[in-house]
Amino acid sequence: MAAAWSARSGPQGTGRGSFRLGAVSQRPSTASSFSLCPIAREKPAAALSFVHVSGALGLGVLDALRGHAVGSFHPLQSFPEPRDPSAFRGITVAIDASTPALRRRLAKLARDLGAKPRRVDDSGRALYHAAAVFASNYVVASIDEAVQVLEAAGWRRAEAAKALIPLVEGVVANVRRRGTVRALTGPIRRGDAETVGRHIAALNRIGPSGAARHLPTSGVELPSIEVVYRMLGLVALEIAKEAGLDPAAAGRTKRALTRDVAATRRRGRR
Repeated sequence: MAAAWSARSGPQGTGRGSFRLGAVSQRPSTASSFSLCPIAREKPAAALSFVHVSGALGLGVLDALRGHAVGSFHPLQSFPEPRDPSAFRGITVAIDASTPALRRRLAKLARDLGAKPRRVDDSGRALYHAAAVFASNYVVASIDEAVQVLEAAGWRRAEAAKALIPLVEGVVANVRRRGTVRALTGPIRRGDAETVGRHIAALNRIGPSGAARHLPTSGVELPSIEVVYRMLGLVALEIAKEAGLDPAAAGRTKRALTRDVAATRRRGRR
């Protein structure tokens, strides 16, 4: 989505910037070449600035309009469906612009919506968006894996999701209050290698990760859910060590997480 924003006050001197909205492809190779060319051919007024709201794309996607000030305005928020303006309160909005004046306007717009503006230029855009994927999309993927593990234990899908959501909400509340390091709990934080080993043995009996239910398998080697558990466990172990986990317990837990990995990979290829 791109917005055309008048650099002057809005209509009838309202003092509000005026916007014109239009769809823009998410693909950088096509957005400037096709979607924006009709706008450029209209020879829009010099007072107009153009702003996109993609988290992944830099200002280069608006190169066809470089005779104008261009910018980006990406709310760091999940929008699976339309939401009211309250969705902006307290969130961060990543902004950038080709001119200081437009950057100030975008920062003000974010603040007017109750959000906190943060400049993210092209050099940091890919890492910024990857972080958003970790904190949003991959959380959904992790919850879906947990739901499917409970389904394997005999739970109904709706029942499993309903049981897990308060746990997820509690984790988010702990992270907000204590930070990621101090919010970590569970067997890896305690260095409980025996429990970790039992988890791995049980997960090994389930088979492929949930990805197998969403991707074609021909020619694609998909991880087992056990391997996903091991990978995330190693990440959690580093957090646990930072939180003060005893080195001996950390060593035992790492061995539990990495034991028989080669055999697991061979089973996954069958």
